[in-house]
Amino acid sequence: MANGRTAKAYLALAVGVISIAWSAIFVRWTHMPGIASAFYRVLFASIALWPFLLFSGTKLPRVRLSTFGLAALGGAFFAGDVGLYNIAVLHTSAGSATFLSISTPLLVGLLTWGITRQVPSRHFWMALAIAIAGAFLIVAADARVLGSRPTADLAAVLSSICFALYLLATERLRKSCNTITLLALSTTASAAVLLVFAASARISLAVPSLSSLAALAGLALVCQLTGYFCLTYALGHLPATVTSLILLATAPLTAVFALLIFAERMTFIQILGGGLVLLGVWIITGADRNRAPSSCT
Repeated sequence: MANGRTAKAYLALAVGVISIAWSAIFVRWTHMPGIASAFYRVLFASIALWPFLLFSGTKLPRVRLSTFGLAALGGAFFAGDVGLYNIAVLHTSAGSATFLSISTPLLVGLLTWGITRQVPSRHFWMALAIAIAGAFLIVAADARVLGSRPTADLAAVLSSICFALYLLATERLRKSCNTITLLALSTTASAAVLLVFAASARISLAVPSLSSLAALAGLALVCQLTGYFCLTYALGHLPATVTSLILLATAPLTAVFALLIFAERMTFIQILGGGLVLLGVWIITGADRNRAPSSCT
């Protein structure tokens, strides 16, 4: 039973990785400011989530005030992640943004160590080192632009910090809150934070065209609802250290999507880098596939 739940969690995470890998492509298709596209991404997702949660017959759990607070905090961290990442994608190369955001699993490992005093396994550090080497090779062709756009590069780094904190908050909440309720709470909090920021910074929320609206719908339905539903479910059965490292597979997948859609060629070195990232993912999943999951749903 435990192995079955673990396998189901890995399957959900695989679907989540594929869905999230579309983020950078949809963001560019919106032709909107990064904060604006991030706001509509979580707003549309929230609009879809709450009616489903309230009218689908799903039994709503009793949520403590502390859970609301932590879910709101997690939503704020996610708002920082998606908003800053969208800014980075629009103002620096996708390769540079990918390379600068790979610090997420490292931060999750260090924060887990600092908060729980539990040192991640040697398999985690080994897999992380291999995946980082692979990510570096993926962006080797873009190495010349790293540091040439300091504001956008800083946004990518801060995005990874926010995402690491979001993963840790979600992992903790999944011990007492089911997937759909937690996702609805955190997504709504993200929309509120991004709306306040957009208003205070006077960022236009106007949608320029129907194609932009379609791209926003893709961000909400594919990347947010599908991707983060699967990710939130997986975090109830897998540690954040493992999950954050597996999410690095979004980098080579995004490159493949760009190849198919935009005919962007990949060099042999970049293909090798993608292979190393996937090797790191294989190592960590192999080391943890027999881990007993929690009873979250």
